[in-house]
Amino acid sequence: MPDVPKAEKFRGCLVGQALGDALGFVVEGRPPETCRRYVEDVLEGGGDIPFGQYSDDTQLARELLLSYAERGRFEPADYARRIVALFSEGRVVGPGRSTRAAARRLARGIPWNEAGTPPPAAGNGSAMRAGPIGLLFHDDPEGLVRAATVQGIITHADPRCSAGAVAVAGAVALALCRCPIEPAAFLARLAELTEGVEPGFASSLRRLTSWLPLPPDEAATHIAAEGLEHGPETRGIPPFVVGSVLWSLYSFLKSPDDYRRTIRTAIAAGGDTDTTAAMAGAMSGARLGLAAVPQDLTLHLTDRGTWGLSELVRLADECYEIKRSST
Repeated sequence: MPDVPKAEKFRGCLVGQALGDALGFVVEGRPPETCRRYVEDVLEGGGDIPFGQYSDDTQLARELLLSYAERGRFEPADYARRIVALFSEGRVVGPGRSTRAAARRLARGIPWNEAGTPPPAAGNGSAMRAGPIGLLFHDDPEGLVRAATVQGIITHADPRCSAGAVAVAGAVALALCRCPIEPAAFLARLAELTEGVEPGFASSLRRLTSWLPLPPDEAATHIAAEGLEHGPETRGIPPFVVGSVLWSLYSFLKSPDDYRRTIRTAIAAGGDTDTTAAMAGAMSGARLGLAAVPQDLTLHLTDRGTWGLSELVRLADECYEIKRSST
Protein backbone atom coordinates (compact mmCIF):
# COMPACT_ATOMS: atom_id res chain seq x y z
CA MET A 1 0.00 0.00 0.00
CA PRO A 2 1.17 3.61 -0.42
CA ASP A 3 3.14 5.28 2.36
CA VAL A 4 0.39 7.35 4.00
CA PRO A 5 1.54 9.96 6.57
CA LYS A 6 0.26 9.25 10.07
CA ALA A 7 -1.49 12.63 10.33
CA GLU A 8 -3.53 11.64 7.32
CA LYS A 9 -4.41 8.39 9.07
CA PHE A 10 -5.67 10.23 12.16
CA ARG A 11 -7.95 12.20 9.85
CA GLY A 12 -9.00 9.09 7.99
CA CYS A 13 -9.90 7.24 11.17
CA LEU A 14 -12.22 9.92 12.55
CA VAL A 15 -13.80 10.89 9.22
CA GLY A 16 -13.94 7.26 8.10
CA GLN A 17 -15.89 6.40 11.24
CA ALA A 18 -18.22 9.38 10.84
CA LEU A 19 -19.03 8.52 7.23
CA GLY A 20 -19.63 4.84 7.94
CA ASP A 21 -21.85 5.85 10.85
CA ALA A 22 -23.82 8.38 8.78
CA LEU A 23 -24.31 5.95 5.89
CA GLY A 24 -25.38 3.11 8.18
CA PHE A 25 -27.63 5.30 10.31
CA VAL A 26 -30.10 5.68 7.43
CA VAL A 27 -30.90 1.94 7.39
CA GLU A 28 -30.21 0.97 11.00
CA GLY A 29 -32.34 -2.01 11.99
CA ARG A 30 -33.38 -2.82 8.42
CA PRO A 31 -33.13 -6.34 6.92
CA PRO A 32 -30.20 -7.34 4.70
CA GLU A 33 -32.02 -7.07 1.37
CA THR A 34 -33.02 -3.45 2.10
CA CYS A 35 -29.49 -2.61 3.16
CA ARG A 36 -27.97 -4.22 0.07
CA ARG A 37 -30.15 -2.12 -2.23
CA TYR A 38 -29.27 0.98 -0.26
CA VAL A 39 -25.50 0.57 -0.46
CA GLU A 40 -25.73 -0.19 -4.17
CA ASP A 41 -27.62 3.06 -4.71
CA VAL A 42 -25.44 5.27 -2.51
CA LEU A 43 -21.97 3.73 -2.70
CA GLU A 44 -22.18 2.44 -6.25
CA GLY A 45 -24.71 4.48 -8.16
CA GLY A 46 -24.64 7.76 -6.27
CA GLY A 47 -28.35 7.61 -5.57
CA ASP A 48 -30.11 10.70 -4.26
CA ILE A 49 -30.75 9.43 -0.72
CA PRO A 50 -30.36 12.04 2.02
CA PHE A 51 -27.77 11.27 4.66
CA GLY A 52 -25.01 13.02 6.57
CA GLN A 53 -26.09 13.07 10.21
CA TYR A 54 -23.97 10.69 12.21
CA SER A 55 -25.07 9.13 15.47
CA ASP A 56 -23.82 8.73 19.03
CA ASP A 57 -21.19 6.28 17.76
CA THR A 58 -19.20 9.18 16.31
CA GLN A 59 -20.39 11.83 18.75
CA LEU A 60 -18.90 9.86 21.63
CA ALA A 61 -15.68 9.11 19.74
CA ARG A 62 -15.41 12.82 18.94
CA GLU A 63 -15.94 13.77 22.59
CA LEU A 64 -13.15 11.42 23.60
CA LEU A 65 -10.78 13.20 21.22
CA LEU A 66 -12.02 16.59 22.37
CA SER A 67 -11.23 15.62 25.94
CA TYR A 68 -7.75 14.49 24.89
CA ALA A 69 -7.17 17.72 22.99
CA GLU A 70 -8.21 19.83 25.98
CA ARG A 71 -6.38 17.85 28.65
CA GLY A 72 -3.39 16.69 26.65
CA ARG A 73 -3.98 13.12 27.80
CA PHE A 74 -6.77 10.60 28.22
CA GLU A 75 -8.61 11.50 31.41
CA PRO A 76 -11.67 9.33 32.16
CA ALA A 77 -13.29 11.75 34.61
CA ASP A 78 -13.29 14.50 32.00
CA TYR A 79 -14.59 12.15 29.34
CA ALA A 80 -17.40 11.08 31.66
CA ARG A 81 -18.27 14.74 32.18
CA ARG A 82 -18.54 15.18 28.42
CA ILE A 83 -20.83 12.16 28.11
CA VAL A 84 -23.14 13.69 30.72
CA ALA A 85 -23.16 17.02 28.88
CA LEU A 86 -24.00 15.37 25.57
CA PHE A 87 -27.07 13.76 27.12
CA SER A 88 -28.17 16.55 29.48
CA GLU A 89 -28.04 19.12 26.68
CA GLY A 90 -30.13 16.91 24.40
CA ARG A 91 -27.44 16.65 21.75
CA VAL A 92 -27.08 12.87 21.58
CA VAL A 93 -28.39 11.14 18.44
CA GLY A 94 -29.71 7.57 18.58
CA PRO A 95 -28.39 6.53 22.00
CA GLY A 96 -28.48 3.00 23.36
CA ARG A 97 -30.33 2.18 26.56
CA SER A 98 -27.26 1.20 28.56
CA THR A 99 -25.36 4.37 27.67
CA ARG A 100 -28.37 6.53 28.47
CA ALA A 101 -28.85 4.81 31.82
CA ALA A 102 -25.17 5.23 32.69
CA ALA A 103 -25.30 8.91 31.74
CA ARG A 104 -28.20 9.40 34.14
CA ARG A 105 -26.23 7.76 36.94
CA LEU A 106 -23.23 9.95 36.18
CA ALA A 107 -25.46 13.03 36.26
CA ARG A 108 -26.64 12.00 39.74
CA GLY A 109 -23.04 12.05 40.95
CA ILE A 110 -22.18 8.36 40.80
CA PRO A 111 -18.41 8.06 40.11
CA TRP A 112 -17.41 7.28 36.55
CA ASN A 113 -15.89 3.93 37.53
CA GLU A 114 -19.14 2.80 39.17
CA ALA A 115 -21.74 4.13 36.73
CA GLY A 116 -21.53 1.50 33.99
CA THR A 117 -24.60 -0.61 33.26
CA PRO A 118 -23.95 -4.06 34.78
CA PRO A 119 -24.07 -7.45 33.03
CA PRO A 120 -25.79 -9.05 31.26
CA ALA A 121 -26.28 -5.84 29.25
CA ALA A 122 -23.60 -6.09 26.57
CA GLY A 123 -24.38 -3.59 23.84
CA ASN A 124 -22.02 -1.73 21.56
CA GLY A 125 -21.67 1.57 23.41
CA SER A 126 -18.11 1.11 24.65
CA ALA A 127 -16.71 -0.54 21.50
CA MET A 128 -18.26 1.84 18.96
CA ARG A 129 -16.35 4.83 20.35
CA ALA A 130 -13.01 3.08 21.02
CA GLY A 131 -11.32 3.80 17.69
CA PRO A 132 -9.57 6.97 18.94
CA ILE A 133 -7.92 4.95 21.72
CA GLY A 134 -6.12 3.02 18.99
CA LEU A 135 -4.79 6.28 17.59
CA LEU A 136 -3.64 7.67 20.92
CA PHE A 137 -2.07 4.44 22.24
CA HIS A 138 -0.92 2.75 19.03
CA ASP A 139 2.64 2.56 20.38
CA ASP A 140 1.68 1.39 23.89
CA PRO A 141 -0.21 -1.95 23.94
CA GLU A 142 -0.58 -2.04 27.71
CA GLY A 143 -1.80 1.54 27.77
CA LEU A 144 -4.21 0.76 24.93
CA VAL A 145 -5.80 -2.13 26.80
CA ARG A 146 -6.05 -0.06 29.97
CA ALA A 147 -7.49 3.04 28.29
CA ALA A 148 -9.95 1.11 26.11
CA THR A 149 -11.20 -0.75 29.16
CA VAL A 150 -11.43 2.36 31.32
CA GLN A 151 -13.32 4.45 28.77
CA GLY A 152 -15.70 1.53 28.31
CA ILE A 153 -16.63 0.91 31.93
CA ILE A 154 -17.90 4.47 32.22
CA THR A 155 -21.09 3.20 30.57
CA HIS A 156 -20.76 -0.60 30.26
CA ALA A 157 -19.54 -2.82 33.10
CA ASP A 158 -19.82 -6.16 31.27
CA PRO A 159 -16.30 -7.48 30.51
CA ARG A 160 -17.44 -8.46 27.01
CA CYS A 161 -17.98 -4.76 26.33
CA SER A 162 -14.50 -3.96 27.60
CA ALA A 163 -13.02 -6.67 25.39
CA GLY A 164 -14.94 -5.32 22.39
CA ALA A 165 -13.50 -1.86 23.03
CA VAL A 166 -9.99 -3.31 23.26
CA ALA A 167 -10.52 -5.20 20.00
CA VAL A 168 -11.66 -2.09 18.11
CA ALA A 169 -8.88 0.07 19.54
CA GLY A 170 -6.37 -2.67 18.82
CA ALA A 171 -7.59 -3.02 15.25
CA VAL A 172 -7.16 0.72 14.65
CA ALA A 173 -3.65 0.60 16.13
CA LEU A 174 -2.70 -2.34 13.92
CA ALA A 175 -4.27 -0.68 10.89
CA LEU A 176 -1.94 2.29 11.30
CA CYS A 177 0.99 0.05 10.40
CA ARG A 178 2.32 0.48 6.86
CA CYS A 179 2.93 -3.24 6.42
CA PRO A 180 0.56 -5.58 4.56
CA ILE A 181 -2.26 -6.99 6.64
CA GLU A 182 -2.32 -10.74 7.17
CA PRO A 183 -5.78 -11.48 8.60
CA ALA A 184 -4.90 -14.52 10.71
CA ALA A 185 -2.00 -12.74 12.39
CA PHE A 186 -4.13 -9.59 12.81
CA LEU A 187 -6.85 -11.52 14.64
CA ALA A 188 -4.33 -13.50 16.69
CA ARG A 189 -2.87 -10.24 17.97
CA LEU A 190 -6.32 -8.92 18.89
CA ALA A 191 -7.03 -12.19 20.71
CA GLU A 192 -3.83 -11.68 22.72
CA LEU A 193 -4.89 -8.16 23.66
CA THR A 194 -8.38 -9.24 24.78
CA GLU A 195 -7.44 -12.53 26.49
CA GLY A 196 -6.89 -10.95 29.89
CA VAL A 197 -10.03 -8.84 29.63
CA GLU A 198 -12.56 -11.51 28.64
CA PRO A 199 -11.27 -14.91 27.44
CA GLY A 200 -14.53 -15.77 25.68
CA PHE A 201 -14.18 -12.74 23.43
CA ALA A 202 -10.63 -13.78 22.56
CA SER A 203 -11.96 -17.21 21.56
CA SER A 204 -14.54 -15.55 19.31
CA LEU A 205 -11.79 -13.57 17.60
CA ARG A 206 -9.90 -16.78 16.92
CA ARG A 207 -13.04 -18.40 15.46
CA LEU A 208 -13.44 -15.43 13.12
CA THR A 209 -10.30 -16.59 11.29
CA SER A 210 -12.20 -19.62 9.98
CA TRP A 211 -15.15 -17.48 8.84
CA LEU A 212 -13.15 -14.92 6.88
CA PRO A 213 -12.97 -17.07 3.71
CA LEU A 214 -16.77 -17.41 3.66
CA PRO A 215 -18.96 -15.15 1.48
CA PRO A 216 -20.68 -12.37 3.45
CA ASP A 217 -24.14 -13.96 3.66
CA GLU A 218 -22.74 -17.20 5.07
CA ALA A 219 -20.27 -15.48 7.39
CA ALA A 220 -22.99 -13.18 8.74
CA THR A 221 -25.04 -16.18 9.86
CA HIS A 222 -22.20 -17.42 12.05
CA ILE A 223 -21.13 -14.01 13.30
CA ALA A 224 -24.63 -12.76 14.19
CA ALA A 225 -25.14 -15.75 16.47
CA GLU A 226 -21.72 -15.67 18.12
CA GLY A 227 -21.94 -15.32 21.88
CA LEU A 228 -25.75 -15.40 21.97
CA GLU A 229 -27.36 -18.23 23.89
CA HIS A 230 -30.46 -18.43 21.69
CA GLY A 231 -29.26 -16.78 18.49
CA PRO A 232 -30.23 -13.33 17.17
CA GLU A 233 -33.84 -12.23 17.58
CA THR A 234 -33.89 -10.34 14.28
CA ARG A 235 -32.22 -10.63 10.91
CA GLY A 236 -28.90 -8.92 10.40
CA ILE A 237 -26.16 -8.16 12.91
CA PRO A 238 -27.71 -7.58 16.36
CA PRO A 239 -26.76 -4.68 18.65
CA PHE A 240 -24.65 -7.05 20.75
CA VAL A 241 -20.98 -6.31 21.22
CA VAL A 242 -19.52 -9.68 20.22
CA GLY A 243 -21.25 -10.05 16.86
CA SER A 244 -21.02 -6.38 15.99
CA VAL A 245 -17.27 -6.14 16.60
CA LEU A 246 -16.65 -9.40 14.75
CA TRP A 247 -18.66 -8.17 11.77
CA SER A 248 -16.78 -4.88 11.63
CA LEU A 249 -13.52 -6.83 11.64
CA TYR A 250 -14.79 -9.20 8.95
CA SER A 251 -15.82 -6.24 6.78
CA PHE A 252 -12.43 -4.57 7.16
CA LEU A 253 -10.27 -7.66 6.76
CA LYS A 254 -12.12 -8.77 3.60
CA SER A 255 -11.01 -5.55 1.88
CA PRO A 256 -8.36 -3.74 3.97
CA ASP A 257 -7.32 -1.55 1.05
CA ASP A 258 -10.79 -0.53 -0.17
CA TYR A 259 -12.83 1.80 2.06
CA ARG A 260 -15.99 1.70 -0.09
CA ARG A 261 -16.08 -2.07 -0.18
CA THR A 262 -15.50 -2.29 3.57
CA ILE A 263 -18.44 -0.01 4.28
CA ARG A 264 -20.60 -1.77 1.71
CA THR A 265 -19.96 -5.11 3.43
CA ALA A 266 -20.58 -3.69 6.90
CA ILE A 267 -23.96 -2.21 5.97
CA ALA A 268 -25.25 -4.87 3.57
CA ALA A 269 -25.64 -7.44 6.35
CA GLY A 270 -28.38 -5.33 7.95
CA GLY A 271 -29.09 -4.91 11.64
CA ASP A 272 -26.98 -2.47 13.69
CA THR A 273 -25.56 -0.90 10.55
CA ASP A 274 -24.50 2.48 11.90
CA THR A 275 -22.30 0.87 14.54
CA THR A 276 -20.76 -1.86 12.39
CA ALA A 277 -20.01 0.63 9.61
CA ALA A 278 -18.64 3.18 12.10
CA MET A 279 -16.19 0.68 13.60
CA ALA A 280 -15.19 -0.75 10.22
CA GLY A 281 -14.84 2.78 8.83
CA ALA A 282 -12.52 3.78 11.68
CA MET A 283 -10.28 0.79 10.92
CA SER A 284 -10.27 1.38 7.18
CA GLY A 285 -9.69 5.12 7.51
CA ALA A 286 -6.81 4.53 9.91
CA ARG A 287 -5.15 2.25 7.39
CA LEU A 288 -5.78 4.17 4.19
CA GLY A 289 -5.94 7.80 5.28
CA LEU A 290 -8.46 10.51 4.53
CA ALA A 291 -7.78 10.50 0.78
CA ALA A 292 -9.30 7.01 0.53
CA VAL A 293 -12.56 8.10 2.17
CA PRO A 294 -14.93 9.31 -0.58
CA GLN A 295 -14.82 13.10 -0.49
CA ASP A 296 -18.10 13.48 -2.38
CA LEU A 297 -19.77 11.73 0.55
CA THR A 298 -17.79 13.24 3.41
CA LEU A 299 -18.95 16.71 2.39
CA HIS A 300 -22.41 15.73 3.67
CA LEU A 301 -21.23 14.98 7.21
CA THR A 302 -22.90 16.97 9.96
CA ASP A 303 -24.01 16.87 13.55
CA ARG A 304 -27.16 18.95 13.34
CA GLY A 305 -25.41 21.65 11.35
CA THR A 306 -22.08 21.52 13.21
CA TRP A 307 -19.01 19.32 13.29
CA GLY A 308 -18.80 18.64 9.59
CA LEU A 309 -15.78 17.49 7.62
CA SER A 310 -13.52 20.49 8.21
CA GLU A 311 -14.12 20.53 11.97
CA LEU A 312 -13.48 16.80 12.26
CA VAL A 313 -10.24 17.14 10.30
CA ARG A 314 -9.06 19.99 12.54
CA LEU A 315 -9.74 17.92 15.66
CA ALA A 316 -7.84 14.94 14.24
CA ASP A 317 -4.90 17.21 13.38
CA GLU A 318 -4.85 18.72 16.87
CA CYS A 319 -4.81 15.31 18.51
CA TYR A 320 -2.13 14.08 16.13
CA GLU A 321 0.11 17.02 17.04
CA ILE A 322 -0.39 16.41 20.77
CA LYS A 323 0.42 12.74 20.33
CA ARG A 324 3.46 13.48 18.15
CA SER A 325 4.88 16.00 20.59
CA SER A 326 4.48 13.63 23.51
CA THR A 327 6.50 10.80 21.96
